[in-house]
Amino acid sequence: MENLNSILLVVQVLLSISLVVLILIQHGKGADAGAAFGSGASATLFGARGSGNFLSKATTILAILFFIVCLSLAYISSNRVSPDSAVGSVTAQELEDVPAMDSGVMQAQDLPAAEGAGDTASESDLPPVE
Repeated sequence: MENLNSILLVVQVLLSISLVVLILIQHGKGADAGAAFGSGASATLFGARGSGNFLSKATTILAILFFIVCLSLAYISSNRVSPDSAVGSVTAQELEDVPAMDSGVMQAQDLPAAEGAGDTASESDLPPVE
């Protein structure tokens, strides 16, 4: 299921880049007004009206694919089996491996003695090595 999610994410990025490029290639509605006055803008690769039809159909197809992939990613992420919380993800074996604490408070012998803030640490200030 993780592989499908990764594949769909790659397809999603490629579709979005393709949509942006395809939309930027298209002419706006105001671009046709210049062709009416003989500026020669209508002599395009696809003909006078062909570019609008081809590019609009390609945009429609890419947009439909984009939304299908979006819905697929949403469905996969909503139906992913995961624990409700971080505590739920811990197994019983991991809980047995954790050392038990008496009351959760550190004892006085666990802390080194503090003699002064400006003193440098010496061997007597360090806790004993066990």
